[in-house]
Amino acid sequence: MSIYAIIFYLLGAVIVAATALAITRRNLMHAIVYLVLSFIGTALLFFLLGAPFLAVLEVVIYAGAIMVLFLFIVMMLEIKPEERTLGPWLRQWAPALALSGICLMIMVGFLFLNAGGPGPLLLVTASPLAFGRFLFQKYWLGVEIASFLLFVALVGALYLGRDNSTTGG
Repeated sequence: MSIYAIIFYLLGAVIVAATALAITRRNLMHAIVYLVLSFIGTALLFFLLGAPFLAVLEVVIYAGAIMVLFLFIVMMLEIKPEERTLGPWLRQWAPALALSGICLMIMVGFLFLNAGGPGPLLLVTASPLAFGRFLFQKYWLGVEIASFLLFVALVGALYLGRDNSTTGG
């Protein structure tokens, strides 16, 4: 088994574990942290598979913009966590720290192994210009529908988060 296969399976395990932790957390902030970790693991997987541009898009769009949107929605809804003790601080953060450490080790390994260089996987690269032309010429309607759905979700969050007692209705 090559080093690329080991890294691939390790990243797959990190992504699955982080996503499972994201959907099982009661605290929304912890769930968002795990989801960001899952997105970063997915970006590392894209980089391993020879798509550095998609890796950057994954980090900028999903781990950056979408998760900031989620944070704003959580803050606007003012959901207060239950007041109960879950144990010491380290027990709550241990899974996130362990999975983040694995992702950090893989990122450092990429720097030393030159994973984008010649290896068992053939590189298929596309310039950002070619990717943008392909996306907006062939799939422009899908892009517009996705942006509209995100807008509707934001309006829905604003509607749910508004204070009904001051409107008189």
